[in-house]
Amino acid sequence: MRKTLLLLILLPLLVVAQENKKPDVWSPLKYFIGTWKGTGKGEPGVSKVERSYQAILNGKYIQINHKSIYAPQEKNPKGETHEDLGFFSYDRARKQFVLRQFHLEGFVNQFKGEISEDGKLIVFTSESIENIPAGYRAKETYKILNENEFTETFEIAEPGKDFVVYSQNQFQRQK
Repeated sequence: MRKTLLLLILLPLLVVAQENKKPDVWSPLKYFIGTWKGTGKGEPGVSKVERSYQAILNGKYIQINHKSIYAPQEKNPKGETHEDLGFFSYDRARKQFVLRQFHLEGFVNQFKGEISEDGKLIVFTSESIENIPAGYRAKETYKILNENEFTETFEIAEPGKDFVVYSQNQFQRQK
C-alpha cells in the first residue's frame, strides 16, 4: 500500500520532468565543434584550408573561423589569403538554422539551413548577400563523410542562372 501511494505521488513529478526535457536543437551541428584542416580547389586555384568551430555565449551560437591560403599558381599568380568569420544560430520561430558569414572581401552572407533526415547532408541557401550586385545567390553544402571528415561545396548563381561550383574543400578533424 505504501509503495502504491508513493508511486501515485511521484508519478506526476516524473511525467513533468520528462515533458520539460527538450531535445537539443544543436545536435545536428555539434559534429563540427573542433579544429579542422584540409585542402581546397576552385576558381582561385588550389588551397590549404583551416577552420574551427566553437560554441559561444552559453551555447546559443557556434562561431566559425575560416582561412584559405592559395599559393601562387598559374590560375592565381599572386596567390591570396581568404578569411571569413561565421556564426550558426537557431531561429526558433522558423525552426531552422541560420548561417551568417563575414568575409575579408566585404561580403556578408545570410543563409537558411536544411538538414537531411540522416543528418549527413546540410545545405545552406542564401537569403541575402551584401556588397554584391542584386540577384546573386549562393549555396553552401556540407557532406559528412565519417566521424572525422567532411566536404564543403560553395556555389554561386548569377542573376537568372543556375548554381555553379566556386570552390570545394575537404576537411579532416584535428582535435
